[in-house]
Amino acid sequence: MQMPFSFRSLNKLKELTLIEPALSQDERGWFHEGYRRSDFAEHGIDYDFPQDNRSYSKSRGTLRGLHFQNAPATQGKLVTCLAGEVFDVAVDIRIGSPTYAKWEAVSLSAQNHSILWIPPGFAHGFQTLADDTVVMYKVTSEYSRTDERAIRWNDPALDIKWPIANAMLSEKDAQAPPLAKVDNNNKWRKPGR
Repeated sequence: MQMPFSFRSLNKLKELTLIEPALSQDERGWFHEGYRRSDFAEHGIDYDFPQDNRSYSKSRGTLRGLHFQNAPATQGKLVTCLAGEVFDVAVDIRIGSPTYAKWEAVSLSAQNHSILWIPPGFAHGFQTLADDTVVMYKVTSEYSRTDERAIRWNDPALDIKWPIANAMLSEKDAQAPPLAKVDNNNKWRKPGR
């Protein structure tokens, strides 16, 4: 019997996990499980997800992020793309982390069905690579306006290689501060503590 998911740590930021669901396909189309708590918990993703978010972007090049929440409302995210395609980015912003200010990106699309696990303590953003893109993500904490923060998408200290230079941004994202100036209380803890 085929397992419903495969789990793979990413290269630069090992705490990020790319999850590939197993597809069942026939002449009618396809089916896959999007989440199964027991399988995810077995691979270290053992959280409650009290909120689901969906984002629709009508134009290619739309950029959302880099977003995070401070403690006590820090969020981990399970991100997937339901329509279109995104260049999905996570940045380690945990103060004291050996990989602080490092980033990694993956392609999430309706065709590859991939899911990205971004643990608490990472900023998240994505840029759409197709028109009419829909992204859905489960979060480990509910939205908190007082704890919400953003980092400038093109912060030179991060040097993220966004695929489309002419990004379409919200006013809030366009005015976000660089990582060095953002109010951030996310801290790294050594494993086992």
